[in-house]
Amino acid sequence: MSRPMRYAASQMQRPSSSLLHYSTRRAARPFLYSQTRPRPYGGFESSNYRRIAAMTSGARGFSLFPGKIIAKMIRVPAAAGGAVVAGLAYVNYQVQEAAGYTQKQIDAAAEWISGTANNVKEGLEGLSTPEWFNSLFSSGTEGSSKSASEGSAEGARSDGNSGEEPSGGSEGGGGGEDTALAAAGTAAAVSSMGDSTDTDERIAASTSQMMLLTKKMIEIRGILQEIASSGAGSSSLTRLQLPSIVVIGSQSSGKSSVLEAIVGHEFLPKGNNMVTRRPIELTLVNSPDAAAEYGEFPALKLGKITDFSQIQRTLTDLNLAIPDSEAVSSDPIRLNIYSPHIPDLTLIDLPGYIQLAAADQPESLKSKISALCDKYIAAPNIILAISAADVDLANSTALRASRRVDPRGERTIGVITKMDLVDPKRALEILQNINYPLQMGYVGVISRIPTSRPSNGLLFRLGSGRESTDIGAVIARNEEGYFESHPEFSRLLEQSSTSLLAPASTLDKEQPASLGVINLRNKLMRTLEKTMAKNLQPTCDAIHQELEETVYQFKVEYNDRPLTAESYLAQSLDAFKLSFKEFASKFGREQVKALLRSELDQRVLDLLAQRYWNRLEESKAVGEPSTAGSIIRAVSDLPNAGNNDVYWLRQLDACVSSLTKSGVGRTSTTLVSNALSGEMEHLLNSGSFKSHPFVKTVIQDATNEILNSRFYSTADQVENCIKPYKYEVEVEDREWSRSREHAFALLKEELRQCEHAYGALQKSVGGNKKLMQVESFVEKHMKGQAKVEEANEVYGFSQALLEKGREGLFLSKRADILRLRMQALKSKQCRSKENKYYCPEIFLDVVADKLTQTAVLFLNVELLSDFYYHLPRELDSRVGHGLSATQIEQFAREDLKVRRHLELQEKKQKLELASEKIEGVIAMQKTRH
Repeated sequence: MSRPMRYAASQMQRPSSSLLHYSTRRAARPFLYSQTRPRPYGGFESSNYRRIAAMTSGARGFSLFPGKIIAKMIRVPAAAGGAVVAGLAYVNYQVQEAAGYTQKQIDAAAEWISGTANNVKEGLEGLSTPEWFNSLFSSGTEGSSKSASEGSAEGARSDGNSGEEPSGGSEGGGGGEDTALAAAGTAAAVSSMGDSTDTDERIAASTSQMMLLTKKMIEIRGILQEIASSGAGSSSLTRLQLPSIVVIGSQSSGKSSVLEAIVGHEFLPKGNNMVTRRPIELTLVNSPDAAAEYGEFPALKLGKITDFSQIQRTLTDLNLAIPDSEAVSSDPIRLNIYSPHIPDLTLIDLPGYIQLAAADQPESLKSKISALCDKYIAAPNIILAISAADVDLANSTALRASRRVDPRGERTIGVITKMDLVDPKRALEILQNINYPLQMGYVGVISRIPTSRPSNGLLFRLGSGRESTDIGAVIARNEEGYFESHPEFSRLLEQSSTSLLAPASTLDKEQPASLGVINLRNKLMRTLEKTMAKNLQPTCDAIHQELEETVYQFKVEYNDRPLTAESYLAQSLDAFKLSFKEFASKFGREQVKALLRSELDQRVLDLLAQRYWNRLEESKAVGEPSTAGSIIRAVSDLPNAGNNDVYWLRQLDACVSSLTKSGVGRTSTTLVSNALSGEMEHLLNSGSFKSHPFVKTVIQDATNEILNSRFYSTADQVENCIKPYKYEVEVEDREWSRSREHAFALLKEELRQCEHAYGALQKSVGGNKKLMQVESFVEKHMKGQAKVEEANEVYGFSQALLEKGREGLFLSKRADILRLRMQALKSKQCRSKENKYYCPEIFLDVVADKLTQTAVLFLNVELLSDFYYHLPRELDSRVGHGLSATQIEQFAREDLKVRRHLELQEKKQKLELASEKIEGVIAMQKTRH
């Protein structure tokens, strides 16, 4: 059956369309798909492309016309008769409507209708049909074209004839034969409506299955890429590569414009200098339910970016981050774009080939770009070789590179850009090139974005609404206007659509040239599906092998023990709580008391040294003049002093006042808070959180907040409670006796430390004899018997040695005083509390003990217990429930062992998912065949 007949049948499914001027009408169905089924991706609307698609889809429905359709009409003659009546009225209407069109359109339509009738008549020959049906074809068809042509000149008539009286015609007039032929076509179209609809549905279903396969294979490819990028893949899995579409071409060949026309947005980096310096691995994901189009950079974690100009700026920044000295890098940029208006594709945009390096570029740039492109165009990737129409293909760097790795042209698609810059005949010669044949053929496009109405035949420009942002739709409409305005491309447009409707098996044969971005998109989709289908089984085998090895490794190393970041966090938190509970049980009231008492003991020793043990000559540095009239009395005079000696009474009162009014409340609270903070830091550095700096910071902040919130109230409470001791301190006998023993032990420890320090000093100066010589000189100087200038000239003592001699003299005399006071504490004089002025060490120890006992009560209640109560709850709030999923994942991976466990477990899970998906794809492929 001829092509016009098939088109007539498909057109009759739309009674509102015109047979005579179909070139000016829009097809009711979208390109490649029926009205009853939505498109799997948003194809651009193009009247010529849709019209040819409708014609070819109708052709598939009428492939069995001579037998099946006529048999139906024979069985239902009544229906056929009604169709004849409808056909008569319809042809009459078309003839009347055609009167307003040019003679050229009428002649073409009339010739086409005549051919349709001839083919219908030929199909009816030899078939047994009713008599009334044969009478429709009793006359010849020679008057059909003539009547249609002349009718437009003389005015439309009801019978559609030119005015001549036919011989042997029916009562319907001389146009009866023409009417009969048109009616036969109409009846055939009505009868085949069901078959055509079924064909459209099969085409839509086949395309949907194809896109589903591509989508699933892209998902599997993404899973394998995640495993490989994490470094967990083996060598066999790393070598496994699912095919992608690699876009290569020279600079200014229109490579970026083609990609942007496919996506429908401007998003690739542009500039005067070389801006594409890294491979851009672009994954297009068809998302019918997406509320908006958006892009994602998986490695950057920037989230969904709906502003494509921001995507363009990000790509520009990532590319320009490569220094000019390197110019290009093999580190890819991964970008995923989600939209309901794009097909599922994986594209790789590479830096454009150059002929010469610029002055500011390295001389090796040309070879580096070539090596990078060769790496990506290796099998099994599909090569999209971009060449400009105004450049001789013999000089095409893209075709030259593709021929090196694909000499037979089995996986190369040639794309000829800038088709409007050359003569249409020359453009056809390029597309049908026989000197550089490609099995997948060439596609001619005009992919630049129109900004105004030019004079070269482009019919549309950027407007408002969605077309103002979807540059692909605008480019497709401009392509349509240009190609339809040049009749040289009409036959090629029809072939383009026919090749798209061919079964997938025909892709193995040499494909004809085609036109337009829409055809390019569909060709890429079908080619990628075919190439991926070939790699199904090898990919499945490699995934199964890797999965078996991973399962065995997980069994051996971790005994199939599952682990999640959440469970590890909970386990670590429980372990820290247990350590904290153990610390709380060990650091209680007694520990706080010992801590505070140690601090107050040191203060007592400082007061005793200041008020009782120091002498004026001991406080002078070597070289300072002596001060006459010393008011400091030696502590050796204390045992023999009178009971009412004012000097010694004032000394003890001053010491007690200094001790009680020294800010014990603030000091004790600070002391305990610092102890708690230090112990928490120790637990963090030695416990389950030692390798987790972020959580350590969170816990330390919680600790400080709790302690700071209780600090001032606790300090005030302690100060209020020790206030009575600032005025009077009552001492009991048992307290005196206990403090006497404690003071003696304190002095004994002080004496031990003095002796230890003196021994270390002796070793540092070269022995006891040397130290005694220096001490002797220092002592003479203090008495005014020697000058400091003589130290170096006479004795050879340096200034540093003199300082050590002074320190040794101080330690020796302090040791003598401590021995003297220890004897005093053991004497009968210090057994009674009434002699407190003779035994200041004991009385000050009693005061320190009372201060400690009182402060500990409130420190335990106001600070310690409150801290132990609130910290575990803060841990649950801030760590157990306050961390986000990302923070929990980051926390778990901070531990190297846990990271290893999680990575191996995730690899196993991803391989299981990939195995399940690819097995489903293989099963789906078997059902298709």
